[in-house]
Amino acid sequence: MNRSQYSQLLKLAKGCLAEYLAFGEEEIILPATAVKTVKAAAPGGKLPTLEEYKKQISGCRKCPLGKSRLNFVFGVGNPKARLMFVGEGPGFDEDHKGEPFVGRAGQLLTKIIESIGLKREDVFIANVVKCHPMIDPSDPEKRANDRPPTPEEAAECIGYLEKQIDIIKPEFICALGSSAAKALLATEITISKLRGRYYDYRGAKLLPTFHPAALLRNPVYKKDVWEDMKMLKRSMGI
Repeated sequence: MNRSQYSQLLKLAKGCLAEYLAFGEEEIILPATAVKTVKAAAPGGKLPTLEEYKKQISGCRKCPLGKSRLNFVFGVGNPKARLMFVGEGPGFDEDHKGEPFVGRAGQLLTKIIESIGLKREDVFIANVVKCHPMIDPSDPEKRANDRPPTPEEAAECIGYLEKQIDIIKPEFICALGSSAAKALLATEITISKLRGRYYDYRGAKLLPTFHPAALLRNPVYKKDVWEDMKMLKRSMGI
């Protein structure tokens, strides 16, 4: 598609949206074709337990992230959870403790989980990448050294997360933040447009929402996250 065709397409989309809103609709729901539908894995051999799988992959050093990290952050929680939370990657605190979401954003995530009537141990928490993406990989002891994983890093590591999902078989997955949602749904659509609805992902209903760290930086997002959590709570029958 050339620049002229792209411009015409944008004008057409803008006109369609204006017409849609003129009929009093207040929410635009993305069609299923707007993002990739990821089917559940085809039946194969017997899957390992989560603990067995952790032992199989925790020594991974395939990419540069694995060579600079302190700990492989596999994930934590109920191996038979109905609900999984998926973030982008470990930060400083997670890299040092070997557990996801243990810093300030993790404390807020715990409160979010409790707000829908669950406990942290009821769900499973993981990340798209298992090792700490750093601005300066030569200094893992340096704070304020976190960064989002690149699309290439996410693509390299996401197979581990997919296998975890196949083992756990959650009914619901909550993707926390733009990097996680984009990696899981193979899309460039922003989190503000992705949130508020479910997508099919490996046999589960996937709900994107803002990352807890985004709420700490900008509390205005709390209302949207609360709406997403109420939707999740209703769907789960809690």
